[in-house]
Amino acid sequence: MIIQKKQKKKTASSLIEIINKKDPTYSPLSLYFIIDNNLVSDQSKINSWFDILIKDTSLDSEINNLIIYKKALYNADNAQESELLNILNPLINSKSVWKSHSLYLMAEYFYANNQKQKAKEFFNQIIVLENSNPDIRLQAEKRLNRDLSE
Repeated sequence: MIIQKKQKKKTASSLIEIINKKDPTYSPLSLYFIIDNNLVSDQSKINSWFDILIKDTSLDSEINNLIIYKKALYNADNAQESELLNILNPLINSKSVWKSHSLYLMAEYFYANNQKQKAKEFFNQIIVLENSNPDIRLQAEKRLNRDLSE
């Protein structure tokens, strides 16, 4: 058990070094590995590594947008409304392919928090969005018809 713990710490340390190198390929993969394998549990540290990827790493714009979305997903269970909106605003106010995903995440966030009117507004935005992901649009329509129709 102690050996496993030491190995986890060593692996995490190596992956953190890679994140800090700001490599467009390996830095995001390193962060995802840390998260997927629970190598670090400190949410603020993980958020700071997301910020390194988002702000300081040279990435294609849609890859950068995906990382923003993943940061929001990572924080969604514990974030306050304003925090989640702050993370997602660059996507919500863009023409990114991740916009409909972001709107859906916010809609489900509000739905889960029993804020039905806000949820409905976000689901409706997905439906009228020109380049909305078809699967996301379908899920939004289902949610509106099943749970939020008047």
